[in-house]
Amino acid sequence: MIDSSRPSIQIDLNEFKLHIHFKSRNKLTLHFNSPSRKFYLSLIALVVKEMKKSGKLKSIPMAEHLDLLGLLNETIGGAAGSSDKENLLHRIYTKWRDTLPNLEEAPLFKVLGRKKEEGDGGKAYSFGDLEKDGWANLFEYVGSEENVRLKFATDKIGISLDETSIIFGDSVNAEAWERFISSLKKDGNEEKEELEAAKEIIEEAVPEPSEVPLPPSKERKIFWVPRYRWVIAAAVIGIVVIAIWTIYLRPAPIEVASIGRMKYPLPENPSIAVLPFVNMSGDPKQEFLCDGMTDAIITALSKVPRMFVIARNSTFTYKGKAVKVKQVSEELGVQYLLEGSVQRSGDRIRITAQLIDALTGHHLWAERYDRDLKDIFALQDEITMKILSATQVKLIDAGGVGSPEKYLKGKQGLDCYLKLLEGYSYLERNTIEDTNLARRMAEEVIAICPEVPMAYILMSNVHLIDYWLGSTRSPRESIEKAIELAQKSIALDNTLAQPHGHLSSLYTIKREYDKAIAEGERAVALNPSWATGIASYAMSLDFAGRSEEAIPLFQKAIRLNPFGPVFYYLHFGNALQMTERFEEAVSAYKKAIQRTPNNMWAHLMLTATYSKMGRETEARAEAAEVLRINPKFSLDWWAKTSAYKEQSTRDNLFDALQKAGLK
Repeated sequence: MIDSSRPSIQIDLNEFKLHIHFKSRNKLTLHFNSPSRKFYLSLIALVVKEMKKSGKLKSIPMAEHLDLLGLLNETIGGAAGSSDKENLLHRIYTKWRDTLPNLEEAPLFKVLGRKKEEGDGGKAYSFGDLEKDGWANLFEYVGSEENVRLKFATDKIGISLDETSIIFGDSVNAEAWERFISSLKKDGNEEKEELEAAKEIIEEAVPEPSEVPLPPSKERKIFWVPRYRWVIAAAVIGIVVIAIWTIYLRPAPIEVASIGRMKYPLPENPSIAVLPFVNMSGDPKQEFLCDGMTDAIITALSKVPRMFVIARNSTFTYKGKAVKVKQVSEELGVQYLLEGSVQRSGDRIRITAQLIDALTGHHLWAERYDRDLKDIFALQDEITMKILSATQVKLIDAGGVGSPEKYLKGKQGLDCYLKLLEGYSYLERNTIEDTNLARRMAEEVIAICPEVPMAYILMSNVHLIDYWLGSTRSPRESIEKAIELAQKSIALDNTLAQPHGHLSSLYTIKREYDKAIAEGERAVALNPSWATGIASYAMSLDFAGRSEEAIPLFQKAIRLNPFGPVFYYLHFGNALQMTERFEEAVSAYKKAIQRTPNNMWAHLMLTATYSKMGRETEARAEAAEVLRINPKFSLDWWAKTSAYKEQSTRDNLFDALQKAGLK
């Protein structure tokens, strides 16, 4: 144990013990008492050494220390990892991911001075709440199997980096680490020398076949030994090699996805989900750069007609979570997954990306890029084309995928791009405050980069959100302004799908159905994999009285983006109700309500559906929910704002709602 005059944390590489002295004067010693556990204490020491070198607490990328990790594994780790560098990272990730939530059972160490006790959850060490809160989260990781970053979070127990030390012999910190590593290298060389010496002794000890004739009985018993000694030696060596491979070197089995367990049928065309890129910069302000990289790749891939691309709303549900390739593949129903990370340092950026076939577990492609930040657009294109090549998508025109560069021109293009990403991140929060922040970003981009079409789409979205949130003094003026901005973006670049999708929704609100349908068709033609464009087109058809045509389009949008905007399910339910598929409509509305319990429109249309089905009790219960959410609701107001083209449709819904008790 340590006393209060010593550093608050000591990493002892002599005895492989971690001594923790809490400021509350509680003391704890964790003993890393097996080869694999020694490996992980050495890993902690490496992380602390690197943090001390940089002078701050931060996560340390393990991929940059593969040679050193290999040495630790080879000399002290035993079965902790593998000589295969990629597999070694995988094992580190798996070990920490699986053990972090359950440290009381000490899978990484033995707690000295404590005995395991029986409890409801099995055997565990006895810790007070303060101790649990203090040290249970000391170990942190970020990333995925091939991109592991670790952090020894001393700040979680109120200890600074200066109060943490590494000791080896009489040396401390960097010197201790260097002496520790030198001792491992020395031991490793000595072991090799001993093996070579032992080999020479064995070879000298094996005698040559004797020329002296033996008695017939003995000759019959052992004459085959010298004759087949090399065969025997080869067999023994083979057995040893197989044993070593099986125990130490064989790569950990990769869990592959099963088509039979997929939630959705696997498409015939190549299907892919692009997981949110991980922010390795240690600066939360760089999150929008990571999200922007992810968005750009999804947008580019979705323009390829022969690819099935999961929309960003669905893949971003995994942001910040440690998930397995198998899990994502089976939940989204896709074969390929792209994952990566972004690290920014000043004007330099490092991007890693890898493409995985979930059905085989194979890494089809992996790459790391170190570039100037100004090269980010070309880099996005390069990553996209690598994906297309790896999934064997043959394009008639390789340039047809498009490039973000064509949206951003001029010397200030990068600043505009970053502001756009930030603006869209605010807009997605769907609050008045965040919408105003998005408005400011759009204004700044339009001021410094007036030739960027996406800036006008962002501002068009701002006015549309103002309309839906009721935060505008003139709803009609907001819609007209939104239309004007969408048309402006088309004038700058008529190949973009987004402004046409916006116009489809805007014209539907204005009850200009032919225009709405035409814009929806144009959006889908320009980007056949854009789920929101497909849903907007379907919505225009439904309000125009063509609900049967809208249903398969809504189904496709939901398939492309299972976790997409709630309006997918809301308007899908409307189309089902219009075609009297009431049970399916109820299911769609309930999914919308599950996602947004206070969604007045979902409760309202569910009220009408129950009323049409003759389920009066349930209809009145939903009507009560409508009034709870909006006590000022009136059927007269609804009739004036309803966008359905046919008067008979509006009358039918009006009667159903009135029957449920709404006025």
